[in-house]
Amino acid sequence: MLSIYKNCSLHSLLARVLPNLQPQIKTAPFRLTLPRKAVILNLMEQIPLFTPLSLTVSDLTRYLRQLMESDDVLRDVWVQGEISNIARPSSGHIYFTLKDQNAALKCVIWKTNALRLRLPLQNGMAVEAHGYISLYERDGAYQLYVDAARMAGEGLLYQEFMRLKARLEAEGLFDPERKRALPARPRRIGIATSPTGAALQDMLNTLRRRYPLAEVLVAPCAVQGEEAPLQIVAALGALDRLGADVILLARGGGSLEDLWAFNDERVVRAVAASRVPVVTGVGHETDFTLCDFAADLRAPTPTGAAVLATPDKTDLLNELNGTLRLLDGAFLDGLDLRRRGLHETVGQLERNSPRDDRQRAFAPAGAQPAGRAAARIRRGHP
Repeated sequence: MLSIYKNCSLHSLLARVLPNLQPQIKTAPFRLTLPRKAVILNLMEQIPLFTPLSLTVSDLTRYLRQLMESDDVLRDVWVQGEISNIARPSSGHIYFTLKDQNAALKCVIWKTNALRLRLPLQNGMAVEAHGYISLYERDGAYQLYVDAARMAGEGLLYQEFMRLKARLEAEGLFDPERKRALPARPRRIGIATSPTGAALQDMLNTLRRRYPLAEVLVAPCAVQGEEAPLQIVAALGALDRLGADVILLARGGGSLEDLWAFNDERVVRAVAASRVPVVTGVGHETDFTLCDFAADLRAPTPTGAAVLATPDKTDLLNELNGTLRLLDGAFLDGLDLRRRGLHETVGQLERNSPRDDRQRAFAPAGAQPAGRAAARIRRGHP
C-alpha cells in the first residue's frame, strides 16, 4: 500500500515509527545502515500514518466538472472536426459528434442557440464549433456545449458525396421520369437488408400486420463495410430474378460512414437499373443517400418502406365488402328483371294458346278458360 505523507520531517517520521530511537534523534545525528533502512520502509508500508482521501463517484465527477469550467482555455474554445451522428429531437436541441482521425468529442447545442444558428449542420461537414467544455455528470462524459459554428471546409466524405451526386444527376439517373409506380397489390415483396438487424424484423412485422397475402423474399446482405456494396448489388439482382414485384432496400440509422455503402456508385447504378420498382428506407428521416435519389420511392425509415409498398388489409376488407354489396344489389336487380320477363312470357303464351280457343268455343257463357283463370290467380287477380 502506497501512502502519501505531507509536512513530516525525517526525524519526526522516524520518531513516530520508532519511538525508542527518539532520544538519539534529538541529541545527535542519526545514521541509517542498509538493514535498518529496510526495516523502516517495511514499517512504513504496514503502518499508515494518514488516512488516504476517499471520494464518491459523484464527488469526483463534480470536482472534475468544476476544474473544467474554471479553466480559461476550456471556457472559451474553438474546436475543429467533422460532424457525425447528428440528431435533432423534438426538444429542439441538437446533438452531434465532432471527430478527426484520432478522437471524437460529443457536442450539444441547446435550443436557444440552435435557433440562432445560421449554418445548416449536416453529417460529414467539417466545421469549427465554439463553446465551453464541461462534464455531463450522469454519464461521466466530457462534451462541448456549442453556441456558434462556422464552416471549416467540406469533409472528405461529404465532398465525395456531392461530387458523385452531381455526376450521376448529370447522367439522368435521378430524373423524375425514370420513377415507376408501385404495384397496388404486390404478390411478392423482396427485401434486401442485413439478416441480423432490427430493420428486418420491423419490416416483417409491418408486412405481416398490413398485408399478409404477399409472399416475402429476403436476400440477406451486409449493409456496412467494404463488402457491403457488392453484396447489396447481388441481393438486388437475386430478388429481380426471383420475380419480386417490388424491392425494399433498407437498413437502420447511422453516421455518414455507416451509410456509405448506399452512396457507392455500384449500388446506385444497380438501383437505377433494376427492372423491379425499388423503395429505399435507409437510416432515419434526416438521412439521405444517393440510393434514395435513384430509387422509385424513398421512405424515411425501414418501417416506412414497408408501409409505402403495401396496401392496408383493413382498407382491402372495406373495399371487398363494398364490392360484395354491389354484387348483391346487381344480382337481385337482375333476378327481379328476369322474373318479370318470365311472367310476361308466360302470360303471352297462355293468351295465345290454342287450348284456350277450344275451351272458349265449348265453355258456357261467362266462363273463363282454365289456363287463363289459373294464370290470373297466380298473378294475384280474381
